[in-house]
Formats: sequence, structure tokens, C-alpha cells
Amino acid sequence: MPLTSRRLRAALLATASVTLVAATLPAPAPLGIGDRLFPHLGNPGYDVLSYDISLTYRGSNTKPLDAVTTIDARTTAPLERINLDFTRGDVRSVEVNGTDSEFATAGEDLIVDAPARLPAGVPVRVTVRHTSDPKGDPANGGWVPTADGLAMANQADAAHRVFPSNDHPADKAYFTFRVTAPKDLTVVAGGLPAGKRDNAGTTTWTYRTEHPMATELAQVSIGRSAVLRRTGPGGLPVRDVVPEADREKLEPWLDKTPAHVAWMEKQVGPYPFETYGLLVADTEMGFELETQTLSLFERSLFTGRGHPEWYVESVMVHELAHQWFGNSVSPRTWSDLWLNEGHATWYEARYAEEHAQKPMERRMREAYARSDTWRAAGGPPARPDVPTPDHKISLFRPVVYDGSALILYALREEIGEAAFDRLERTWVHAHRDGSATTRQFTALASRIAGRDLTEFFDGWLYAKKTPPMPGHPDWRSEAPRGAVAGHGPARAPKPE
Repeated sequence: MPLTSRRLRAALLATASVTLVAATLPAPAPLGIGDRLFPHLGNPGYDVLSYDISLTYRGSNTKPLDAVTTIDARTTAPLERINLDFTRGDVRSVEVNGTDSEFATAGEDLIVDAPARLPAGVPVRVTVRHTSDPKGDPANGGWVPTADGLAMANQADAAHRVFPSNDHPADKAYFTFRVTAPKDLTVVAGGLPAGKRDNAGTTTWTYRTEHPMATELAQVSIGRSAVLRRTGPGGLPVRDVVPEADREKLEPWLDKTPAHVAWMEKQVGPYPFETYGLLVADTEMGFELETQTLSLFERSLFTGRGHPEWYVESVMVHELAHQWFGNSVSPRTWSDLWLNEGHATWYEARYAEEHAQKPMERRMREAYARSDTWRAAGGPPARPDVPTPDHKISLFRPVVYDGSALILYALREEIGEAAFDRLERTWVHAHRDGSATTRQFTALASRIAGRDLTEFFDGWLYAKKTPPMPGHPDWRSEAPRGAVAGHGPARAPKPE
């Protein structure tokens, strides 16, 4: 029977209604890649290839920076939405492949509707126009206000407090930073200079990395800074960024870096990046940080009275060692953090032993005595307890520093010095510019040792009680005495 006009309209409306319901996406929700410690960190369905981040700083740490973040990625699964990690900034607009897109926020995610369903394996460009809040939050990271500007401290999950990103070290990418600031300020960022343009009253500085980088390792320094240059081993460009007023006072410390790099290269092989240097900031964070190619240090570490020379140098070597362990070879999950901090602490202690007569065996015996207490307070080294929600850097506990260097000491005792040295060099070479897991490290150790080390690693990495120390049956670990306070990334043990 033919439809009347009324029935036709009703049928069309019904069809439209059904079509609309079928095409409606679920309510926006934060996603993650399943990291046990940070379940909403990172996002599935794409691999970031590069970030291009433009920031405009107007000379005030109370005013938001204007920013544009462009992300080039490749889809790894069909996507109708793209989740980005981002919080503490206002989003003004989002484009996907040049088309304006709808967006929403949920939790600490920015959720963007793709203009059309994206198949797996295709390039996608997301451009976000937003602000970036410069007001620091020492408990959770992001921008760090300094006496004359800003720096970044994004570890472990704070890069998305500065710019939209896939904020997990499993997804490393190349970075370009374009920062506009008043003419009387200097801007330095990770990587190498890639241009400088003078404007009316401002200067735009561009830096670009030559190696992929985890978001948590990004660094931008804005301030009244001096940039001091020297040459490291093999012609390595070394540049340090310091408060202008402190350049002469800090020079004796900074002049040590080339020798530190040479020492580390003797331990594990060539320096893995295009440049290195120290960013000395006039701020108090309670920690130092291994931001890629430009490690962040508090000014007071060098200018305060109370730190002997060997202690300051060991902290410098700790952050330098991270350029290999944590930066070039990044953790696949945050439970793999022990590989970063254990190795950096190991080489820090080795340096102090060789250059300041601070015996490694004595330090490791003291760590062994405290190890059960550390494990009780923070979990085993490779299965750490979840950090406190309002104090994320509580993840950086003693068990991931000396408690994890202790594992490396036990491993060297177990397989011998020659095999251990081969393991270290092979590890940083095989996984350079990538992310790697604890399982990959233990498998490589077994292969190099020529025997299955599963039982050894199960106890040292995952047990609640510290196993016996190979070669030292007389070592004892004290009974747990309650919680041990965590500390930020990263500070060597207090000097004696």
C-alpha cells in the first residue's frame, strides 16, 4: 500500500533516528595502555612519530602560555576517536588532518572525534591550540617556576600537564620546540638549535631532537641564562644553561662534564645523543632530573655548603648515566623503573668508589641491611607499589635506587665481572632509541651468562624478602621497621 505523506515523514524520521543512534559514539572516557602503576597513562590505537610544540611565554609565571601542539602519528588500529593525555590547560580548537574536530575532556584525557573512521596503518595529524599552565605543582610535576622563568620536570606522568601527548615512555617520538619569549630572556630546549628569529620585542627559538624521546624527558628552559659551551669526547657538543649571575661560580663544576662523559663511555660505550649539558635552575625541587640531553639540577646543589665535592660529582654522574639507562633505553612500563634508577645509582656508586675512595661493597652491604625494610615500604624493585595519587613522585622510593643497584651488584657476583660488563654494553646497544622490559633484560643476562637465571631474578626482582647475597653469606637484612619515605628523582644518599 502506498505511503501517505504523513506516513512517509514518520518513516523517514524513524530511519534517521535509527541511523543517528547507530552512529553515536559512547560517552567520552579516559583510556590507557594498561600500565599497572598509571592505568590511564598513554593511549591505544596509534603510534606518535613526532611532536611540534609552539609556546609563547609573555614574561610572567602567572599567565598561561599560548601553545599549539601538532602531533604526527600512525594508527595501529581503526579509530573513530583519538585520546590524548592533557590536563591543566584550556583547549581552544582541535584539527584532525586539517579538519576542525569536536572534542571533550574526561579525567586527564582530551578526546577528539575523527572526521571519519580512520583505518589502521594510516598517517594522522592532530593539531591542538591550547594554553599551558605555568604554575608549578612540585608534588605532581610539569612546569617548574624558577627565579627568572620556567623549566620542565615531567617525570613520571606530568608531560601532559604541559602539552597534549601520548604520555608514556613506551611511545617515544621526535620533538621540535618553537618557543617565543621576550628578547631579554634565553630559551634552550632538548636537542640542537634549529633556528632563531627576532620579532618586535620577542625572539622565537627553535630546537629539534635527533633521536626519539619519551614525553617525560622533554625540557624547555626560559630565563635570564648564560649558555656555556665546551667540547666532550669525540667532539661531542656540551652546552650548559645557568643563571647569568652564576656563570663564573658554576664553571668549575661544569668543566667536569667532559671527563664524566669519557668515564661513562669507558663503562658502557659511546654517548647515545647529539649533545649533553646541565641546566642549573634557581629553584628548589628536592631532586635532580635526567631530561634528555639537558639534565635539570637545582642551583643549591652546587652553591650550597654542606655537599662535599665527591657527592656533587656522583649526582652529576647519576643523571649522566640516565642518558644511556632510561633515556636512550626507556622503560616499556613504569614497573621497569628499577632498570633506570638501579643503573644510574650503580654508576654513581662506581664513580664514587673510583674517584673518592667510597667502597662499593660497603655501600651495597648497607643497602642489603635495609633492603627488606625498603621492600616492605614500597614493594619489590620490579613490582613497586602504586604511587600515592596526590604525590606521584612517591614512586621514586629507596627500593628503586640503592635497592635496585643491589640487584646489579648481586648479578655481577653471580655471573662474574666480564659477563656483567658485556651485558651492560650489549643492553644499551641492542635497545638504543627504544623502550625495553625487565623480561628482555633478564633474558639477555641469561644468554650472556650461558645459563637460565630465572630463579635468581625471580627472588631479586619480585620477592618480598631479599635473597641471600652471592659470595656474601654473612650479609643480613634487618627486619622491616615501618614505612620509609620516598624521594623524588633523583638524589644520591646523603654524604657521610
